[in-house]
Amino acid sequence: MAKSYIPNLFRRDLKDGKRLIGCWSALANPITTEVLGYAGFDWLLLDGEHAPNDVGTFIPQLMALKDSDSTPIVRPQSNDPVTIKRLLDIGFYNFLIPFVETEEEAKRAVASTRYPPHGIRGVSVSHRSNQYGTEADYFGKINDNISVIVQIESQEGLDNLDAIAAVEGVDALFVGPSDLSAALGYLGQAGHPDVQKAIRSVFDCAKKHGKACGILAPVEADARRYLEWGATFVAVGSDLGVFRGATQALSDKYRSGK
Repeated sequence: MAKSYIPNLFRRDLKDGKRLIGCWSALANPITTEVLGYAGFDWLLLDGEHAPNDVGTFIPQLMALKDSDSTPIVRPQSNDPVTIKRLLDIGFYNFLIPFVETEEEAKRAVASTRYPPHGIRGVSVSHRSNQYGTEADYFGKINDNISVIVQIESQEGLDNLDAIAAVEGVDALFVGPSDLSAALGYLGQAGHPDVQKAIRSVFDCAKKHGKACGILAPVEADARRYLEWGATFVAVGSDLGVFRGATQALSDKYRSGK
């Protein structure tokens, strides 16, 4: 019997407020993704917004994670129903939707992941997500087993936080610190007090609505501070960052004559 991802235990843990530590995967390679999968992270973000990924590269990475306990989350290029439909069909159950700014955009993200009458997901009777038609009662179960996380990374998103967080089917709010700091006039300064205040406001709003909240924080001091502030799922690094840092350190060690 093939492994089933229903019920979606990650969604359950997310809604229960369990602390979930993750890592960004941006190298678009099944081997590096497989290595990450053995590291023991609770979740891995496979990035389709700022990494050279598409359906053709995502499928081998999902295959590479079949033996891993790390839950794959996908970030599509945009909040586009067609793109989301294709990612659902190839086997993603957890979505981080970028640049959500309004209640309507949040509702569209949720609707894109649900079959009618609760959404607008197009129907294919046989695809990778339903194990090519062998997953029992897939159509009856899947709507309740997709997690939707919306990314807040603009002033408009901040202005509409309450309405976004209240949308049924939005399981969590996630801060995009780089874009948010740029939107607030502090490009490259995520640590600026105004940006930090905005980040904390997202966490507070999520808590008020009983939703999980998360952030990307590759600097340990930042990650630990955000966890103290109430973030419940935090990405503490990336494959690209780890690889870049380790290779540079190795080169520097010998170039300096040590």
